[in-house]
Amino acid sequence: MAPSLWDGTLSIDDFNASAKALMTKWREIDVEDSLPDWTWKPCCTMGVASQVEGFLALEGVFHTGAGSQTEDNNNLSDERTVEHDTWVQSSSDSVHVYDFHIAYSFSYKVPLLYFQGHQAGGQLLTIDEIKKDLPAHSLNVLSESKWTFITREEHPHLSRPWFTLHPCGTSDWMKLLLGKSGEKDLCLQYLSTWLSVVGQAVGLKIPLKLHCNS
Repeated sequence: MAPSLWDGTLSIDDFNASAKALMTKWREIDVEDSLPDWTWKPCCTMGVASQVEGFLALEGVFHTGAGSQTEDNNNLSDERTVEHDTWVQSSSDSVHVYDFHIAYSFSYKVPLLYFQGHQAGGQLLTIDEIKKDLPAHSLNVLSESKWTFITREEHPHLSRPWFTLHPCGTSDWMKLLLGKSGEKDLCLQYLSTWLSVVGQAVGLKIPLKLHCNS
């Protein structure tokens, strides 16, 4: 499809291709900055992993204070600063741990960001507790934006309630952001561009290097 006719959505095949591109680029950054990896988790039907359906996961991200996030990486003990985010290992019971998943919406034909937070002991955080962890900029995005707001719904692959950013308007603003790209670039750049926007709403800062030479 010509970029001028593109409606801002993705097919499931394009979503999977964009997911692979995101993971590859993220790992290239990880080599230098030791960022946690996005990983692909395939769906299982009757114990058999699907070759098509699945979701991306970034799990075990610690929150230790305003504007900081940390990586759960067992033996990691040294501090690293990346694009104003801090990724360090912490064993404090006071930290909050976050998991982020990116799944494909067959209804809207766009990616959805699912997330949840829990205390070190495992108790899930409420939406009010999560909002207390968010930086002021994220709260402004949620309060001022007409296209994004947090809801709670069943995770499409885990059959448990997770918080998610509603996808209304996603295709419209993605068309504005990528509508002038070539057909190949639309697919490869989609998730990294989308994540740089939705990440702001949940306090997940995306390294600028993710967009270099996209």
